[in-house]
Amino acid sequence: MRVIGLDYGTKTVGVAVSDELMLTAQPYETIERKSPGKLRQTLAEIERVITEYNCGRIVLGYPKNMNNTEGERVRATEEFKESLERRTGLEVILWDERLTTVEAERILMESGVRRENRKQYIDKMAAAVILQNYLDREKNRTEN
Repeated sequence: MRVIGLDYGTKTVGVAVSDELMLTAQPYETIERKSPGKLRQTLAEIERVITEYNCGRIVLGYPKNMNNTEGERVRATEEFKESLERRTGLEVILWDERLTTVEAERILMESGVRRENRKQYIDKMAAAVILQNYLDREKNRTEN
């Protein structure tokens, strides 16, 4: 089984997928949201990836504010979580995504990706950071 990681935004959804051993997360794609108010096409794309990679669980970035409060994006993410669960029938785990974009930016800089090209990679890299953090926590829980 694999796990899919998502970085849900107003204009895009970054997608990452784990390996079958659930040790590593790889950035997969960025889904462009054509209509921010409509989720049908976005959900269909995510469902396609879930089917293609036989994913049994979804990890969704949870955008709390730095001071641990919940803003408008948290409510939108919770609604998206409910839509994902209804559409896929899979468990959706909310995962704290604070500073994941900063980490994704750092990884891209260290990888030599030019500043003007980073925008096309940042969302799927942020999804990979979210998913990798989840996988690392799960691995540590089973080892202890």
